[in-house]
Amino acid sequence: METNRQQGQEPSAADIDAAAALAAGRLVAFPTETVYGLGADAENPAAVAAIYAAKGRPQDHPVIVHVAPGAALDHWACDIPDEARRLAAAFWPGPLTMILKRAPGIPDAVSGGQDTVGIRCPSHPVALRLLQAFKGGQGGVAAPSANKFGHVSPTTARHVIDEFGPPGAGSALAAVLDGGQSQVGIESTIVDLSRLATIGPVLLRPGHIGAEAIAAVIGRMPARPDAAAPRASGTLESHYAPRTPVAMLDKDELATVLAQLTAAGRKLALIHHAASPAGVRAHLQLPATPEGYAHALYAALRAMDGAGADLILVEAPPQDDAWLGVNDRLRRAAHGSSGVIARLINNTLAS
Repeated sequence: METNRQQGQEPSAADIDAAAALAAGRLVAFPTETVYGLGADAENPAAVAAIYAAKGRPQDHPVIVHVAPGAALDHWACDIPDEARRLAAAFWPGPLTMILKRAPGIPDAVSGGQDTVGIRCPSHPVALRLLQAFKGGQGGVAAPSANKFGHVSPTTARHVIDEFGPPGAGSALAAVLDGGQSQVGIESTIVDLSRLATIGPVLLRPGHIGAEAIAAVIGRMPARPDAAAPRASGTLESHYAPRTPVAMLDKDELATVLAQLTAAGRKLALIHHAASPAGVRAHLQLPATPEGYAHALYAALRAMDGAGADLILVEAPPQDDAWLGVNDRLRRAAHGSSGVIARLINNTLAS
């Protein structure tokens, strides 16, 4: 593994080598403040196609282009509204992705065939050094999360290697840059600014930067996604899911369901923030703040996925706006598990 944990701004030898690999059309995994990304040269359609192949990602599901501070936004987007420049000034580098009209000449491989493009400038020092080293700081790195499509996003370099194996000969990855555990822990907020004149700003994916913070900068509250909204990364109904089924329950339901499943002989894992666990194979208590919970969430899902349980139960977090990003990720992780509790109980009772 390529290890790069320095906090300075000058690219290291590992950063420069990784940038050279990107320029050669290879894939590089790197840390951001949100999650680890699987990066390729955004202007090389064959390299972007390699991301889709490695992840098993549908071709119409767009990726986000990561740029360095000071990169020319007009190179990537056209008809850029003033609101976009104000948001960039307020939140970049940081966990905000803006959907804008794609500029002529930018391959549609990064946008899933749409006329829009998602752009952000990450704040992680390793990501910034990589972006500064790549094409003199004026390139773009297309990078969805560095995991198989639909699975739990990685927040450490070890998670990336668990997904794809170590970099080297025969690997899809030329390098994995190690920047420690991602600070935010869930993916960036995505706001659509491509339809301001007709629809206004639209919050496509909640994250660390909330709608109120966006509205404070642009003077307009983002709306909820509409049927005509551009497709964006990580917005499918089933996403961020471990291989073990997930069910999210309110605290009042949790004790009853735990007792029923335990009586049915099921092996259970639990992620909680307040409830006292009983009769579970493994459990993790996450912080009771939205920032702390988000930071630990994906590592917890991965750990519980490895516990050999029949089901991962999650105590539902609070439902207020500060928890919107966390609840969005948990809802998508549990989406494909509808009815799993009843099946686990009834199948055993019928046997």
